[in-house]
Amino acid sequence: MSVRPRRPEDVPALAEVLAAQQAGSRYPMRWPLPFPVERFLVRESEEAAWVAEADGRLVGHVAVCSVTDPAVFRVPGDLAAVAVLFVDPAVRGSGLGGRLLDTAVAWVRERGRVPVLDVVPRHSRAVEVYRHRGWVEVGRLRPDWLPADEDDLVLMTLPPGPVEGDRRTGAD
Repeated sequence: MSVRPRRPEDVPALAEVLAAQQAGSRYPMRWPLPFPVERFLVRESEEAAWVAEADGRLVGHVAVCSVTDPAVFRVPGDLAAVAVLFVDPAVRGSGLGGRLLDTAVAWVRERGRVPVLDVVPRHSRAVEVYRHRGWVEVGRLRPDWLPADEDDLVLMTLPPGPVEGDRRTGAD
């Protein structure tokens, strides 16, 4: 398995992977999306993105986006958001999600910035993986797209420390 920068021609295959994993993960929360899937994958605020490949096929994705409202995180510094992280159900538990996350975090830190992310509490496995890897909750947020029966998003940051791979759990 390898991780490399995303290319424009990767987007249609990534849309298929996103759709394949959505039923089990409920990520994204709304499905089908009320706009083209490509707009979910490639965001206007995106600064960088990577894909994971296994046996010649795309099996995962992560992006780094600019933070439109840094004040909601209540974290000092120049923030960058880890976003659109998902893996194909066929590779869950392989550590590939962790490799994608580590790639994004390394990119953010190499630029002297602070990594942040948001996660839906219903995605409790993801929340626990982030916590195990050293991410800490810094707040909650209620965006307008979140269904009324869902709890507020959990806002998290990764404080300075060892490389995330040192805490790898094998969970994705």
